[in-house]
Amino acid sequence: MSSETRRSLLKQLGVGSALLTLPDLGHAQDAAKSEGADDSTPRAAELSFADTHDRIFLSGECWANPMEDWVVKDGMAECATTALNRNLHRITHQLTDASGRMEMSVVLARAELRKVDHGAGFRIGIQSELNEYRSNCFARNGVDAGVRDGELFIGKTSKPFDGLDDPQDLKLTLTGEGNGEAFDLTLTATDADGAEIGSVAASIPAAQALGNVALVSSFGREMKGAGAKGPATGSRYRFDRWTVAGDAFTVSPERQFGPLLWSMYSLSDSRSDEGFVLKMSALTGPLGEKDNRNVELFVERDGGWQSLGTAELDSDAWVATFRIPKWDASTDKPYRLVYREERPSGAETEHEWTGTIQANPSGRPLRMAALTCQNDYGFPYEPVAENLLRLKPDLLYFSGDQIYESHGGYGLIRRPADRAILNYLRKYYMHGWSFREAMRDAPTLCLPDDHDVFQGNIWGEAGAPMDVTDGGASSRGGYIEPARMVNVVHKSTVAHHPDPFDPTPVKQDISVYYGDMVYGDVSFAIVADRQWKSGPERVDTASGRADHVLDPDFDTSKLDQPGLVLLGERQEEFLKQWAKDWRGHGLKVLLSQTVFAGVATHHGGYNGYLKADLDSGAWPQTPRNRAVRILREAMPLHINGDQHLTSLVQYGVDQQRDSCWSFCTPAISAGYPRWWRPDEVGMPHANRPAHGIPNTGEYVDGFGNLAFVYGVGNPEVASKRNRYERAHQKGSGFGFVTFDTQAKTYRLESFRFLTDATGGEEAEQFPGWPVTIHQEENAGRNRL
Repeated sequence: MSSETRRSLLKQLGVGSALLTLPDLGHAQDAAKSEGADDSTPRAAELSFADTHDRIFLSGECWANPMEDWVVKDGMAECATTALNRNLHRITHQLTDASGRMEMSVVLARAELRKVDHGAGFRIGIQSELNEYRSNCFARNGVDAGVRDGELFIGKTSKPFDGLDDPQDLKLTLTGEGNGEAFDLTLTATDADGAEIGSVAASIPAAQALGNVALVSSFGREMKGAGAKGPATGSRYRFDRWTVAGDAFTVSPERQFGPLLWSMYSLSDSRSDEGFVLKMSALTGPLGEKDNRNVELFVERDGGWQSLGTAELDSDAWVATFRIPKWDASTDKPYRLVYREERPSGAETEHEWTGTIQANPSGRPLRMAALTCQNDYGFPYEPVAENLLRLKPDLLYFSGDQIYESHGGYGLIRRPADRAILNYLRKYYMHGWSFREAMRDAPTLCLPDDHDVFQGNIWGEAGAPMDVTDGGASSRGGYIEPARMVNVVHKSTVAHHPDPFDPTPVKQDISVYYGDMVYGDVSFAIVADRQWKSGPERVDTASGRADHVLDPDFDTSKLDQPGLVLLGERQEEFLKQWAKDWRGHGLKVLLSQTVFAGVATHHGGYNGYLKADLDSGAWPQTPRNRAVRILREAMPLHINGDQHLTSLVQYGVDQQRDSCWSFCTPAISAGYPRWWRPDEVGMPHANRPAHGIPNTGEYVDGFGNLAFVYGVGNPEVASKRNRYERAHQKGSGFGFVTFDTQAKTYRLESFRFLTDATGGEEAEQFPGWPVTIHQEENAGRNRL
């Protein structure tokens, strides 16, 4: 892709400058005014919690930072912690016109008094470098205005406030109006009877007013390190009747996120009397004991909507799962998911989420987008998400790390299980917030991986609990999180997958999900390549870290000890049966979390040489080789992720290139960087491909495994501050595979983050892509 094309795409996405403004949305601003009303009397949009049951999820109009620290309690939104800077963003309203007028009001009360009161009130002008409403929710900036420690204040301007020692039913009203290069603000406080008891005024630069607006409990930014001053806690506050009005706002009701958040579905030929089986998950925010717990599914038939029944929400994962056998897969079918919110007053509010269940794409090429690893510095990943909407794939595959532990800020909660679950769900919801538009109409397979269960690496040891008395979560076998939390991760990601091959749980009653899906004349085997895997403490890498081999002269054959496990006996038996079963399809694909070869020589930093990483599927070697031999009979393409480094590799066991190919897709937003630079460190190679790209050819990886590397997407050392440009530098993007069941071919594409994937030859791909391989090459009968 040319630099001119890239600049054009950046401009379209609004990421070409350090401080970005939204496009003209005047039509939406007009919608915020009452029809036929005078401009001076804009319609106020009120958000009230008075008729909402007690629960964690507040409203589809809000994003709570962090979700687990907020509750609806007795008809108000209450901050449940004394920690600083807890805030609620009004995601349906964004301040976009600093020449206009705005007014916000809210009724607040103090729920708990602490020694130092950091106060409560409003924050405006919250904007990331994108000034995009979802990314703005996590920006640590803005102009504060509220009541605090005996004063009313706007920014650095304050006045003594002698109103109420214990604020209850205190109404704060913030008005603003454009005044050339300035935006004039006035904050007024009134008591429960409507009498004014104080006000303060200030002006700010007009540009500082633009962005999200929020409510804040306990102002202040959480400070860490030697420079931190003052207590890290303050009083807790409660809020209700939050009104927003004015032509300075763009109003976007379609941005509501919940209570129905998104859906995922799969469609699979059961090869039994059940025919095609549809499975669908509907996800909601965490609701309350008195809330309705059922979601209803409708499909459009014969010109009307037919109910397919209701499914009950799981009260940990907040997922309702439908299973519909004998599905007519011959035509597209629109669907509606309906959640009826029953309110304390007896009123009912109906919420819906709609989409289309696609017909089984038999008799034509099947097109799949393959994605992995979304570090939140790149949130909400618009270039990738928009490419998916343009490409309209038949199938989506997320191979893991839908979250990282740092997602969304505000810390990590490991225990107790109920708090860990809420902490996970809040982070996971960012995944759906980014990709729900693509998932609503396409079957989606979504695997959990290590970071999803709050571990840097997983060595599942068949579900064993982790012994953390010696070592940390990244280099010990077993699961560090409570089994209840792990099962929520599984349910939230795979509940809609086809039924597992054998549902028997592993240790601690942790669920399993391995099995297959037959769709579009292709059979997809889904395995968990880490759930049974042995922990690295079983061997000695002599590196000080159990999972890394640092010494280039270390004999890694010593790490191939008897009894070590990769996929485990149960999954190996499944793959053996799957390899022989060709009913209903002509091509096979293996889907798992990571690649069965060590295709990275440098980790973390550009000069961070590492001979071998036990976290890859290259170790343990004997069960790796056993799995690759099983796969040779099935002739599948192996599609995986995890590595933050896209690669195209053909496995070898008895000789180079005698088994199947692996396509490790680029990270959606790469965090921890890796490089494959074997030529620089003197690794011998043979038979470089005809394209002549450096660092390609036949290699022996750090564990002694045979690997023919055809393509690799080494990143740059990141220097850009803009999140999307930085993601592009770090080798981010996504994979795309077209399965031609007639020609028996796989066309593989690996797109870079900032490209327009519909741009034909102008679309920027990583070196070595696109490429087409034939089914028989997955058994070592090679053409390339």
